[in-house]
Amino acid sequence: MGDRLKDKVAIVTGAGSIGPGWGNGKATAVLFARKGAKVVTSDINPQAAEETAGIIRGEGGDASVFEADVTSSDQVAALVEHTLATYGRIDILQNNVGIIEIGGPVEITEDGWDKVIDVNVKSMFLTCKHVLPHMEAQGSGAIVNVSSIASMRYVGYPSVSYNASKGAINQFTQNVAVQYAARGIRANCVCPGLMNTPMIHASVTGGYNDDAEAMVAERDAICPMGHMGDAWDVANASLFLASDEAKYITGHMLVVDGGITCKMN
Repeated sequence: MGDRLKDKVAIVTGAGSIGPGWGNGKATAVLFARKGAKVVTSDINPQAAEETAGIIRGEGGDASVFEADVTSSDQVAALVEHTLATYGRIDILQNNVGIIEIGGPVEITEDGWDKVIDVNVKSMFLTCKHVLPHMEAQGSGAIVNVSSIASMRYVGYPSVSYNASKGAINQFTQNVAVQYAARGIRANCVCPGLMNTPMIHASVTGGYNDDAEAMVAERDAICPMGHMGDAWDVANASLFLASDEAKYITGHMLVVDGGITCKMN
């Protein structure tokens, strides 16, 4: 166990994993705990959140599980109250919940658009809405929102609702960062590039006729380093932004992409 987050209390939304392996939220929750934080693992799937918490506890860390649909204001409020009742404060909010739908404006449905925007953007609005007053009262806090390089660039396939939602997250984060900078609260984004996580196997493989190996090979080849990143790359970036080492960094979009945006127009 480390001490970079010693005595900190963190909420990690989307702390479960959609499938086998390490998703961004799962890796981040475990890493935060390894660095000394007490972590509330929140997920709409309680079994997935409990799996993450079990890893933390098995390593000697402190974790509490809370099932929540973060598109529901009442459930987010309950998540915050659970955290305060359990640990007494909230130092870090890591917003990891996100979904993707492949397609452009013609291909996706209106309901599909609404769902992606609600899950990816409204969730962060609601968590910040309920967490910020408590961070402000204690005079400190760090918010880390998981965005994407899709907020800045076309990444090789149409995903108009996802890209639009990630662009919204960037501006939402910068607004919060400026509004709360003088109140001791920082807000930043991690912008992953092409990552090899359970989410892409669940959401992207269909575009490759369900050939996961072909999907991974093609995405690896696009990356200047010759391979995609993984959840630990996102977790390490999140750890830096959540820690006091980033005490003078706010409103920043930290790109974690192995250099791929350097070659995109």
